[in-house]
Amino acid sequence: MPQLRTESNHPDLKNTPSSAYKMAMTTNDEKWMHIALKQAQKAFEMDEVPIGAVLVDADETWNTAACNEVITQQDATAHAEIMALRKAGQIMANYRLLNSTLYVTVEPCVMCMGALIHARIKRVVFGAKDPKWGAAGSLYDFSQDSRFNHQIEVTSGILETSCRTLMQTFFKERRSR
Repeated sequence: MPQLRTESNHPDLKNTPSSAYKMAMTTNDEKWMHIALKQAQKAFEMDEVPIGAVLVDADETWNTAACNEVITQQDATAHAEIMALRKAGQIMANYRLLNSTLYVTVEPCVMCMGALIHARIKRVVFGAKDPKWGAAGSLYDFSQDSRFNHQIEVTSGILETSCRTLMQTFFKERRSR
């Protein structure tokens, strides 16, 4: 199974200061979040709540992209995060997706964080916080709850303005109908 690259074992970042490693992570985080935003736009066009997700393994040898399909699938569990997990599980022929990172435009809810913990996702990167449903630090923080047998590293605020604006535009348009 591929090992998550860290500052100490990443071949391009050996003997570099911590800030250089963080800059490389942020640039990569933005790259994948842009793809998640494209998925969120796809959901918007489908009249679904515009949330997009991309799940990437540690070496970026595979990735899955998905958007919310709750209405389309008539399935309350068809959140972007769950859809990305399902696709990745098929690729890996395993529900455990060790050392992978999920990029999602909005903070995962309780259901999605539970699924991410079960899948043993290493890291979650999200754009906009969700004060009503968020379970990665806003309303709840499942990511670091030591009562669970797995903790998830969380990075928030990546392309936050774009992610939040898309959600606000969607709900503003919906209310005006």
